Amino acid sequence: MLRCMYLMAVLLHWNLSMGQGIPPIGQWREHLPWNNALQVAASGNTIIAATPYAVFTYDISEASFVRKSKVNGLNEIGVGAMGYDKATGKTIIAYKNSNIDVLLDDRTTNIPDIRISSVQGDKTVNRILADNNKAWLSTGLGVIVLDLVKNEVRATWKPSSIGNAVAVYGTCFYKDTVYVATAEGVRRSAVKDDPSDYRNWTAADPALTSKADHVLSDNTNLYTLAGNRLLKWSANRFILVYSSPGKIISADLSGPFVLISEQVGNRGRVVQLDAVGNIVRLYQPSEVSKPMQALLLNGECWIADQDNGLLRTNGSTAERIYPNSPINIASGEMKYFNSTLWAAAGTVNEAWNYSFNPNGVFRFGGERWDGYNLYVYPKIDSLLDYVTVTGQPSTGSVFAGSYGGGLLEITADGKLNIFKQNSPLQPAIGDPGSYRVSGLATDAFSNIWIANYGSPRNLHVKKADGQWRSFSIPFFHLENAVSQITVDEYDQKWIVSPKGNGLFLYNSGTGIDNLGDDRWKYYRQGKGNGNLPSSTVYCTAVDRNGFVWVGTAKGIGIITCGPEAANSNCEAILPVVQQDNFAGFLFQDEEVLCIAVDGANRKWVGTRNGLWLISEEGDKVIYRFTKENSALLANEISALAIDPVSGELFIGTSSGICSFRGTATEGGEKHTNVLVYPNPVPSDYSGTIGIRGLAYNSMVKITEPDGKLVYQVRAQGGQATWNGKDYKGNRVSSGVYLVFAADEQNIDRLVTKIFFVK
Repeated sequence: MLRCMYLMAVLLHWNLSMGQGIPPIGQWREHLPWNNALQVAASGNTIIAATPYAVFTYDISEASFVRKSKVNGLNEIGVGAMGYDKATGKTIIAYKNSNIDVLLDDRTTNIPDIRISSVQGDKTVNRILADNNKAWLSTGLGVIVLDLVKNEVRATWKPSSIGNAVAVYGTCFYKDTVYVATAEGVRRSAVKDDPSDYRNWTAADPALTSKADHVLSDNTNLYTLAGNRLLKWSANRFILVYSSPGKIISADLSGPFVLISEQVGNRGRVVQLDAVGNIVRLYQPSEVSKPMQALLLNGECWIADQDNGLLRTNGSTAERIYPNSPINIASGEMKYFNSTLWAAAGTVNEAWNYSFNPNGVFRFGGERWDGYNLYVYPKIDSLLDYVTVTGQPSTGSVFAGSYGGGLLEITADGKLNIFKQNSPLQPAIGDPGSYRVSGLATDAFSNIWIANYGSPRNLHVKKADGQWRSFSIPFFHLENAVSQITVDEYDQKWIVSPKGNGLFLYNSGTGIDNLGDDRWKYYRQGKGNGNLPSSTVYCTAVDRNGFVWVGTAKGIGIITCGPEAANSNCEAILPVVQQDNFAGFLFQDEEVLCIAVDGANRKWVGTRNGLWLISEEGDKVIYRFTKENSALLANEISALAIDPVSGELFIGTSSGICSFRGTATEGGEKHTNVLVYPNPVPSDYSGTIGIRGLAYNSMVKITEPDGKLVYQVRAQGGQATWNGKDYKGNRVSSGVYLVFAADEQNIDRLVTKIFFVK
């Protein structure tokens, strides 16, 4: 029985790493949008769905999901096409960069040949036909044949009339002949001939000279899709069997039927045709928007819909089926508030113009994503491009800033309040209908500070008592541009000014209402101007020492003046980092887009070229993650936020949100709710053991019951980690081990136990 319990513990940790809970220390999970689908296939009673980002399966009997992404087996992000080999159970995935993965059970085999090939031309994979350990990829170069036993390219067919590369949009086999859909119509070659010789290809129907979009066959019937027409092979020519009143997106065979996925007007539907083109049934519930592919299984139609994900329908109603997730990627700020992650989904372009992003703001709490946007709450249909978010401890409200639509308050009981014309917020000069909230922050008194981009009075504060004050920043700055606000421990406000304007500091002296002792300072590039490495500032962060870290287009500057930062002689310092026997200014060649400080006062730094963890002083690189060397989804990092309790770092990238379980957590003055995990430690567990809830920077000693020291480590913030080995690198034996922890003053102490099992 105990052995079963330990096995369950191992499986639990495996499941956590698959994205079903907080991952173990040092592991990743994804938070990709799963509510858009491109293709669908069936394997027995399991549905396989491809999304623009990754692939998931749905077990119909158990109503359970398995998510497959770059975090747990796939080699890329961004699916372009999918094929399924019923004979072998292999799923073939082609990415937008032409890399290929082959999935079988829990194994992934990569075939990079097309991606790394020096052949010039369009390598895009349009469709995949797979059968009996072979796959035929319809690409912009022709048909590429894969051997799924040797996992290599077997041949390339160029079925054009003159032997040059030609785009192929579909491939099928019909009565010992291979047919392809091309810009020159449907072309064919006998299988017994050599299809790699272009001279063996001829036009199937010389009368069909326009582009063919697809060919499909069940070896009894042969069809081609040309524009909005479905044609069937009959008496050595293609004849019309169905003409769409709208736009055909795809045609697929499912048993004896042809399924036409189409849009008519602004609605989508799937048309089920018999072999001669008669309409058998229409599947057009309101949830169908842009059907990309469909299949029939157990009397139901399963539809991959680009807008609404995987749909299961009997014709009149539809059920949306996909793993819980945010509805899209999040490119704005992310912040933790009340044990919940809030992520602004919108963005602006580099010129600070609108993107018209309708996705709102996402919330992640209790291991579940949901959101506030115009799809769910029509009241906020005028608020687009949410770029910033903050919480108010005194009320429990969350505030989200729309770049153009004003300020949204989400109260603790779920009510929505909009501040725009009815508030001191002002429209941008020259754009009278645009109320651009570009930055938000909360101070220690629960006052909400608001950056109001482009307006004459572009800094506001909504005080905890509901009263407002407005300020005009007393320095000329292009477009009155303001964005991110950070409040330091001295109640100073650091205000980023985009468009290369630099950074403003506002010190309100004895209080917001006493304007007589307000102090301002303008930080820019160069000595005497604040000494920032660049006036193009992207972000700021305050560390545990009260230092302000400034991310710019040319690295990082650190302002260490504390409450005297407004003095004229305060200048940023440019730290020097040592890496690979080379010392240089910190990130001097990198655009630093975001910075987060972990519980051990180390800094996570997001750039356009990956994610970095640097030491407390910034003089050492601890990690560097890129999409090439890790499960990071993309190298451009837009936002960072850390769960202070678990140490999980949430990472906003250009391809979606992912997270990494770090080694540091927030530590308090005393030990609180200390937790050792996993505990007991299974015999085959090789991951990191965490001891969480410690006082800040505690010293931790692990001993045998007789007091013999096994391991000693300093906590990183409020968490110590151990690999389960002694000082000689040997894994400890099964049994009980004691954990002694003491704070930095050696006053607050505790003893707990770790159990290692056989």
